[in-house]
Amino acid sequence: MTRWLLRLMTELSSRKFVSRMTGRFAKSSMSRRWIPRFAKMYGIPVEDAEKRLDEYVSLNDFFTRRLKPGKRPIDRSPDALVSPVDAKITGCGVIQDGLLLQVKGQDYTLDELLNGSPRISQYKQGYYWVLYLSPTDYHRIHSPCEGEIVETEHIVGKVYPVNEFGLTSMRRVLSRNERLVTYIRSDVGETAVVKVGALNVASIKYVSSMPKLLGRGDELAYFEFGSTIVLLTEDGTLQPRSDLLVGDKVRMGEKLGTLLRRS
Repeated sequence: MTRWLLRLMTELSSRKFVSRMTGRFAKSSMSRRWIPRFAKMYGIPVEDAEKRLDEYVSLNDFFTRRLKPGKRPIDRSPDALVSPVDAKITGCGVIQDGLLLQVKGQDYTLDELLNGSPRISQYKQGYYWVLYLSPTDYHRIHSPCEGEIVETEHIVGKVYPVNEFGLTSMRRVLSRNERLVTYIRSDVGETAVVKVGALNVASIKYVSSMPKLLGRGDELAYFEFGSTIVLLTEDGTLQPRSDLLVGDKVRMGEKLGTLLRRS
């Protein structure tokens, strides 16, 4: 009964206007007073932030903060695929005939995740990572590899929570929520960065003046509150790290695997 009630309440609160209201407050000057409390509540390492707490004009300004130079070194191994975000791994594995298997007990199809994109055929036997960002994490999204942005797509959807409750108790959250997809083509292969919106996420935004050609670790976008990245690589193009498991934490710039050059 309690679980059913929580699901019902989440369904009712997943409407866009709720997130818009939350986002409006977070961007207002009134929210500024909540920054120290927010940072303390979530144990955010404020010493890593680019600016002092009193220099941020709103809670949203703090939430989308940049970090001091050098706080997230980018792995420079040849052909490394790096984590685009600070996150917890909530799913990873080989894509099996277009299926992402057992992400918190649920299977997802590429067709629903990528909204029927004609590029789906390139990823049916590829590799996937599901990376969850908590409120504690740094929320800017960076390019996982070098390459050219060949396509972007905005997929309209809901704003269900993507935390443990949302992924296990709600139906197919990752493919029902609003998504912003970036396809990056390198000389090794193509990578899809699927940015999934969530409850109380006002928006997912690309950085201004984003170049068409990206270096590994270049800024790509940012979340205005916690959410999830689904990272996909083309068939046969990734050798993942064997020591990374579901439940592990990774930092932006940390190596996830090696992109393979096909003969």
